[in-house]
Amino acid sequence: MGKIVLAAKVTHVPSLMLSETKGSSLLSARESAIHSLRELGRRARERGVTTFVVIDTHWLSNFGYHINANPHHRGSFTSHEAPHMIQDLRYDLPGNTALAEAIADEAHKNQLNVMAHKVATLGLEYGTIVPMHYLNPDGWAKVVSIASPLFTSLEESRTLGEATRRAAEDSDDRVALIASGSLSHRLWPNKNLVPDAWTSIASEFNRQVDLRVLELWQQRRYREFIAMLPEYAIKCNGEGGMADTIMLFAALGWDAYAGEAEQLCDYFPSSGSGQVNVEFHVDR
Repeated sequence: MGKIVLAAKVTHVPSLMLSETKGSSLLSARESAIHSLRELGRRARERGVTTFVVIDTHWLSNFGYHINANPHHRGSFTSHEAPHMIQDLRYDLPGNTALAEAIADEAHKNQLNVMAHKVATLGLEYGTIVPMHYLNPDGWAKVVSIASPLFTSLEESRTLGEATRRAAEDSDDRVALIASGSLSHRLWPNKNLVPDAWTSIASEFNRQVDLRVLELWQQRRYREFIAMLPEYAIKCNGEGGMADTIMLFAALGWDAYAGEAEQLCDYFPSSGSGQVNVEFHVDR
């Protein structure tokens, strides 16, 4: 029997890459976030993780839920959104077709429209590639990537998160579930893209709500967080509707989850949005 042995909410901002680029104005600016991502990777390896399941809020879908079920992920990625930040980022990662298809099959049992794809030309988005660059740099573990639909509901994303947990438990895998996305996600408008924009928040309201969310997590007040989550996703401009966070908590047990939320780096703004890395501890 398989299980989820690591669960985390992580950042995937492209400025992570610039933080490691010589000559960049952001050199070392994301050092704490990068260190904590690498620490999560170390923990995953230590716990015998065989597959990372990444809920990618940068892989946005207009039509239903999609899962990349390719047996191998290989390519060179340049961001169409920020080609000055991510250029020719190469990745070579094994996939897990069986687990991807099992997640879709479990979701189908609850009449959820989910498709698992084996299409050689279907590459990964940077919401998966960037975290894997730090957590799984040499491809020692398999990777399954799940898209975030734009036109869906909290209830449907919860269904898929619960299906992911059941599929993991029915597999032979030790799974690391990665919710890849921001907290609040209001970005600076183009006219305000001054150098400081990459390291500042676009909305003080959003920052205050983000900080309150982190307090609730640290105090294990998850019932209150779940109760506010629908409004949080809307009022704080949730990336991908905060589908990654919804699916993560659904897989953890929703408002019955009672584990520790370990914040691994300071909360930080990026391009106006709010970012953090947090491990939600599970019974291993």
